[in-house]
Amino acid sequence: MKNILWIGLIVSSLGLSAQNYDFVVAADGTGDFEKVQAAIDAVPHLRKNRTTIYIKPGVYKEKLILPTSKINVSLIGANPEETILTFDDYASRKNQFGEEIGTSGSASFFIYGDGFEARNLTFENSFGEGSQAVAVRIDGDRVKFENCRFLGNQDTLYPHGKDSRQYYKNCYIEGTVDFIFGWSTAYFEGCEIFCKRNGYITAASTEQETPFGFVFNNCKITGSAEAGSVFLGRPWRPYAQTVFMNCELGELIHPEGWDPWRSEEKKKTAYYAEYANVGAGYQPEARARWAHILTEEEALKYSLTNVMGDWNPNEE
Repeated sequence: MKNILWIGLIVSSLGLSAQNYDFVVAADGTGDFEKVQAAIDAVPHLRKNRTTIYIKPGVYKEKLILPTSKINVSLIGANPEETILTFDDYASRKNQFGEEIGTSGSASFFIYGDGFEARNLTFENSFGEGSQAVAVRIDGDRVKFENCRFLGNQDTLYPHGKDSRQYYKNCYIEGTVDFIFGWSTAYFEGCEIFCKRNGYITAASTEQETPFGFVFNNCKITGSAEAGSVFLGRPWRPYAQTVFMNCELGELIHPEGWDPWRSEEKKKTAYYAEYANVGAGYQPEARARWAHILTEEEALKYSLTNVMGDWNPNEE
């Protein structure tokens, strides 16, 4: 599905190239800036209109931050396989004071500004295995990624903000352990989730008062992991919420589906559910007894409109 996912992107990028962007980033010096961070820094604080930044093909090794005052910013590439934003920090690396930077500190890109959008880009943490290493941490609200790739191993994608709503459309996300994790409300539509080895796809930490956690709809779960070696999720915090609907689950998914993270108490408070999934990895009769198989009526609660509330991420 990796290749299928990108069909049509060339056509899409041809249309994009005709637009007048606010800024152009090019490593070879043919744009307004050679660094992505320089373009972000040039965005006016609290600008109400959208600021579009086109990033020409290349590998940009930078540790990036989009501050809270930079709102309604769009980063656009021509093709996610050609435009790569990468860094290689890791949680156990020590800073100049001899302190470990931690999981959050390892992020290649920190996104705090509301209204951020990204298209046709790759976001990567290239550290490898052996420590948590985040590709993107997102705290801003109304954040959308379309036709993007998220590459890493443990803790690849960190939807961090407790009041943050995020939408991922036709994206590719890979990792090993807990590689989609955090507090935010995040909706994944038509994505490929690639499990590189045995582990856990999600580790939600949804707050008790938050209506929704992670929702995966019409996604495909694939990978190089052994059969039956990957769990759909485990609760990082007691009220974790994760739902998989209309997804194709490969044989790598463990028959029980969900792991309680060595906690009998979390079985009572976490909410894990599935609806109308298919594939060798969907074995509802063998699922953990504390998880849920939704009825058609119950599944309506997890529509994009209901989960996102007053924000329509598909509205131009």
